[in-house]
Amino acid sequence: MRESDLYPPIKAHLQRQGYDVKGEVGAADVVGRRGDDLIVVELKRGFSLALFHQGIERLALTDDVYIAVPAGGRAKALKANVNLARRAGLGVMTVRARDGFVEVLADPGPYAARKSKKKKTRLLRAFDRLQGDPNAGGATRHGIVTGYRQDAVRCARFLAIHGPSKGAKVKDWAEVPQATKIMADDHYGWFERVARGVYGLTEAGRQGLADYGED
Repeated sequence: MRESDLYPPIKAHLQRQGYDVKGEVGAADVVGRRGDDLIVVELKRGFSLALFHQGIERLALTDDVYIAVPAGGRAKALKANVNLARRAGLGVMTVRARDGFVEVLADPGPYAARKSKKKKTRLLRAFDRLQGDPNAGGATRHGIVTGYRQDAVRCARFLAIHGPSKGAKVKDWAEVPQATKIMADDHYGWFERVARGVYGLTEAGRQGLADYGED
C-alpha cells in the first residue's frame, strides 16, 4: 500500500467518530477536528524511526497523535513497535489492504511500564552467577560467556586435572552446585559418562577449555 492508500480508510474511520477530517494540513498527514478536540495521524508504508520522530513532534500540537501503517508483517515486530509507540505516548492504527479495515492497536496517552518481578529475579540470578565481567567488550570470539558456561568450564578444568570423577566430587571440589546436571545434560558436548555417576572429558571439552583460555 502507498501512503495515499492509507488516507481514505483513516479519514472514514475518524469521520465515523464525528471528526471533520482534512489531509496534509501544515506538516501533519491527517488532521481531524471535533469542536475543540484535535487528532493527528501520521501515515507511513511501514514502521521507521522517522515515523516515530514525526509522531513525537506532533505531540506538541495535541495529545491525540496516532501513527498508521498497513496491516501485516511479523507479529513479533508489530508487538515491539506498538510497545515502543506506547512508551512514546503515541497511538497505533493499521489499515488492511483488501478492505480498508482500520484497527486501533493502541491509544495515545501516558505509559508506565509494568515491572516483572520474575524477570528481575532471573536477571539478578544470572548476574550473581556470572564471575567477573567476561563480556565487557561484547561477545567474545566464541560467543557470549554465561554463568552456565563458566560452571561448565570449571567442571571441565577439574576433569582435565583429576580425570574421570563422580559428579558429587566435582560439585564439592570445583564448587559447582549443578555439576552433575551440567555434565549429564552435556549441552556443549564436553562430557561423557564413563560409569554410573562418573563423568570424563571429551576431546571437544579439551578444545573448549583451550578456546576459553584464549578469550
